[in-house]
Amino acid sequence: MSRKVTLFTGQWADLPLDDLLPLVKKMGYDGVELACWGDHFEVARALKEDGYIASIWEKLQANGLSCYALSNHLVGQAVCDRIDERHQAILSPEIWGDGDPEGVRQRAAEEMKATARAARKFFDARPDESVIAPVVNGFTGSSIWHALYAFPPTSQAYLEKGYQDFAERWIPILDVFEEVDVNFALEVHPTEIAFDIASSERALAAVNGHQRFGFNYDPSHLGYQGVDYVKFIRQFADRIYHAHMKDAWWGHGDGTVGVFGGHTDFTDARRHWDFRSLGHGDIQFEDIIVALNDIGYAGPLSVEWEDGRMDRIHGGTEAAAFVKKLDFKPNAIAFDAAFDKKNQ
Repeated sequence: MSRKVTLFTGQWADLPLDDLLPLVKKMGYDGVELACWGDHFEVARALKEDGYIASIWEKLQANGLSCYALSNHLVGQAVCDRIDERHQAILSPEIWGDGDPEGVRQRAAEEMKATARAARKFFDARPDESVIAPVVNGFTGSSIWHALYAFPPTSQAYLEKGYQDFAERWIPILDVFEEVDVNFALEVHPTEIAFDIASSERALAAVNGHQRFGFNYDPSHLGYQGVDYVKFIRQFADRIYHAHMKDAWWGHGDGTVGVFGGHTDFTDARRHWDFRSLGHGDIQFEDIIVALNDIGYAGPLSVEWEDGRMDRIHGGTEAAAFVKKLDFKPNAIAFDAAFDKKNQ
């Protein structure tokens, strides 16, 4: 095993960090990817409260764990989105405010800037190994996701306005990430400005190739769409800033629900696709490890555990072992080098 295997805490935010960390260690992980919700990592406290950051590192060390990335998906989603009542459920009262959509977007943007600063402060205080380029994973939201299917007829000019809106809102955020030497990694995902290879290329171009804008690679959001999730790694070799390990299956429904989900809930047996615990879906993870090795990705492999059909402690434990068994170092020498007499 050549890379650290971590657990993304976002789906475990119902557990206080004090309760979660011993469980993470027991399940077999090397560390965590801390979510900026629940009490796992609080941006305002990290920036303003003396001793807060040190207390998190103390808790991690006490449990034999470390941290390599933060994630603020929920706030990032609100930066570009068409805001409605669903966002109130995932945002703090301070960011939601009076619910005026533009006000929500602006407050979310400021919070993402604050997250970059908090990440820098957090990783500067790291008591163990250093992190050369800290990462904040997240979402961007999208003002044009609702126009995914092009009816009423949708022109490229209409879509381009969405990418311009993304650039205008996110370049100032990315500039703060640059100031503090932290990378932002978009989890390419339906409902975001980038959800496949083509839209990821377009998003990258929209921010003029800003060096702080990259991707949190997650194959589970690509495979069921029909996107080549291994090609994605090679296409964006210099922009893979973080990697999620998450599985999905597709083509397992009864033919009544398609790729768009049919307004059904996860685990509905009619669904064409669903998330699965690692090793129980259709993602070919060995192909992913080979591609990550080929591009020289040395960051953590972070398990984002989602499977509505399985107990999460059982699944989380099994997933940690699955990734550790799967991961392997690239070969340091050519396999046929020993045929050369000078190497014998």
